Amino acid sequence: MVTAAPADQWRLLDVQANDTRLGQLAHRRRTLPERVEVDRLERQLAAVGDELVRAQTAAGDIARELNKAEADVEQVRQRAARDRSRLDAGVGTAKDLQALQHELTSLAARQSVLEDLELEVMERQEAAEAQVADVQARRESLARDLEAARARLDELVAGIDAEEAKVHDARDSAAADLPTDLIALYDKVREHTGGVGAARLFQRRCEGCRLELPPTDLNRIRTAAPDEVIRCEECGRILVRTADSGL
Repeated sequence: MVTAAPADQWRLLDVQANDTRLGQLAHRRRTLPERVEVDRLERQLAAVGDELVRAQTAAGDIARELNKAEADVEQVRQRAARDRSRLDAGVGTAKDLQALQHELTSLAARQSVLEDLELEVMERQEAAEAQVADVQARRESLARDLEAARARLDELVAGIDAEEAKVHDARDSAAADLPTDLIALYDKVREHTGGVGAARLFQRRCEGCRLELPPTDLNRIRTAAPDEVIRCEECGRILVRTADSGL
């Protein structure tokens, strides 16, 4: 049987109050809406980052396609320029000059087709670059939102850290010099009852399980020595007797 002076048992309620507050602060830390917002923005930023890579890859492919289209057009232009120079010089037989004229006509048609293709690729490149710019803008906006959300979260967590430090100090002060076996029993009960190891007996009711004690339990408590550590028969928590216990 564990015994402790009534004053030590009363101090156990202060220890419990501080432990309860520490539990509340830990729960608040885990469930801050700002943490959810940071997680959401991080996921969105990662998704937009992937989208940006895809947009940049597509724009790069089109840029290479445009380079080839431009090179094809330039090659035809140079070929046509050489043929026109030869034709203007009038060098060669009539048959040769006729062949050059025919080739120039073919090259003009080919150049027209290639220039149309080049224009179509240029339009797709413009659209692709606009897409890259749009995704980059969204990414930068999300990055700013994420930075602001992280700042808000860090500020709230810092506030929780500061309060936790104060509550830890208060808890240590309340638990200082309490009997070792009393603290050991309290910690064991608290572990098995969801965080509440000691509760006040108030108006014949256990404030741990909120149940009113039956007459047999109340009679047992009335006759117990003041230094006997009483347990609730319903929930197993340490019951601390006070002037308001209703005994």
